[in-house]
Amino acid sequence: MVRLIVSYHYINILMILNGLSSLAPLGGTFGRGPEFRMLGSKVMSLKNKIRLWVQGAFFSFCLFGQVLMAGASGFSDWDVLLKKYVGTTTVHGVTLNAFPYKDLKGDPGFQKVVDQLKSASVQDLTTREQKLSFWINVYNILAAKVVVDNYPVESINDVGSIFKRVWKRPAGVVDGKMRTLDEVEHEILRKMGDPRIHVAIVCASVSCPDIRKEAYTAERLDEQLDDQVRKFLENVEKGMKIDEKRKRVYLSSIFKWFEEDFESQGGVISFVSRYAPPSKKEGLQKFGKNVKYLDYDWDLNELTAR
Repeated sequence: MVRLIVSYHYINILMILNGLSSLAPLGGTFGRGPEFRMLGSKVMSLKNKIRLWVQGAFFSFCLFGQVLMAGASGFSDWDVLLKKYVGTTTVHGVTLNAFPYKDLKGDPGFQKVVDQLKSASVQDLTTREQKLSFWINVYNILAAKVVVDNYPVESINDVGSIFKRVWKRPAGVVDGKMRTLDEVEHEILRKMGDPRIHVAIVCASVSCPDIRKEAYTAERLDEQLDDQVRKFLENVEKGMKIDEKRKRVYLSSIFKWFEEDFESQGGVISFVSRYAPPSKKEGLQKFGKNVKYLDYDWDLNELTAR
């Protein structure tokens, strides 16, 4: 859109310049004296200067337009990879969206995505939606990168050690700075105060929320996050399960680990109740005070058969 607008004005200015060109032979039309020839020469000189300035401004604005477009759809290459590779599978009885990390490792498109993060400009992010969508995508890319860099592994936790867990190890460069998964999650995303991030960032494990089959965008962020919460809670193997017999609510351990992040939403049960499927709302009301947490499966969320 920016490029179209600039192009439109550029054409208009060129038309004006062409009009100026018609003034150049004034000396021959109205007289042959030196003053008329000088006027024609000045008009031509002015025309050339304006043309050079307009051309410089045009290309500058085109470059600026590309930057704007990159900011709006800076994860388009990541989006292509997600649509290409993410598939549904079952691991240890858990239905989930998974990645074929072996294929991702051999795809130059993934390295391109990683390289794009190095030159990304965090300062250009101005709105809440831009910042949240950017860092959610960053986390998911870096988590995949950690697995790809160390593939084959059975779990992302295998990358770390008792001295430094994977979360605190260098994961990748973003905006010229080496980042860790821990930094992106705890120092950036959690401090933005939206607990829905916990169902959007994916730590490459079976019990993590599903990797979404599209990149997060500022324009659709709230819609995407709400959808992620609903889908996660619909998954009885790792999101939420109502046990009528034991009169219990089983929730993902994520809600236990980050319980404080949901206090702004009235607490975990209040938050879950807003997004729970209609079939589970009655059970939540009945047994919401008796909550247990599902075991967390840290095995890789890998799609092995394609």
